[in-house]
Amino acid sequence: MIRHTPMSETVYEIRDLRLSFKDLAHKPIFGPAPEIEVLKGLSFDIAKGDVVGVVGGSGSGKSTLGRAMIRLLEPSAGSIRFQGRDITHLDEESLRPLRRKFQMIFQDPMSSLNPRRTVFAIIAAPLRLHGFDQISNRVETALDMVGLPRDFKLRYPHELSGGQRQRIGIARAIATEPEFILADEIVSGLDVSSQAHVLNLLEQLVRDLGLTLAFISHDLSVIRRLCQHTIVLYQGEIVETQQTAELFANPTHSYTRELIDAIPLPNLDQPWV
Repeated sequence: MIRHTPMSETVYEIRDLRLSFKDLAHKPIFGPAPEIEVLKGLSFDIAKGDVVGVVGGSGSGKSTLGRAMIRLLEPSAGSIRFQGRDITHLDEESLRPLRRKFQMIFQDPMSSLNPRRTVFAIIAAPLRLHGFDQISNRVETALDMVGLPRDFKLRYPHELSGGQRQRIGIARAIATEPEFILADEIVSGLDVSSQAHVLNLLEQLVRDLGLTLAFISHDLSVIRRLCQHTIVLYQGEIVETQQTAELFANPTHSYTRELIDAIPLPNLDQPWV
């Protein structure tokens, strides 16, 4: 099903987002543990239908940001509005009906897919949780959409290749007909050919389903190929945010220039195979 909505509609509004963790490794014998501020006042919007890259080095806070956006983590301060609704501190009961609208694809499918469950059970689980009917048909449709045979529903994760497992993760994410998908380093563990197929699939799903996508990656060549806008994080702060083509043509922050210079970007004008 193809959904058409105004491109000007805002899906996410993030304002002064802050998140801290207790540093239990350095907790004194007496007194509270010190806090480490991971996200330091981030503000940005994501429009309907946009594909936004979030890039930064290890420890920059990009994965923490993603998990806060879909409320797997609760912010310490600031606000997160999803489709106009403040979800910053909603309890789990209030979040439950919203969760089908924002889904996540995890970096390591072997750790996020239950090895004791079949592909059918894995994709069906969120459908049952959110009260969908015609579960079998929806599972098969999801497999069709990610380019896997329907008989894969009888397989277990260990019977699949890395690229196939990641497609199952994508199928599970799109099965609930979400408005927004967060993809966290989902091609970093794949070979080049599997990366290309997964990225082509994401591009197609964004077009066909009208999805809004945030793509977290350390690989700037992937960000350049896939994303319309890019947010650059450094030590928990946004140091630059631009249209992706402009960011690569004219980076304004020294850290962005370092990232571009440090990572090889071969054959950027060639299509994914």
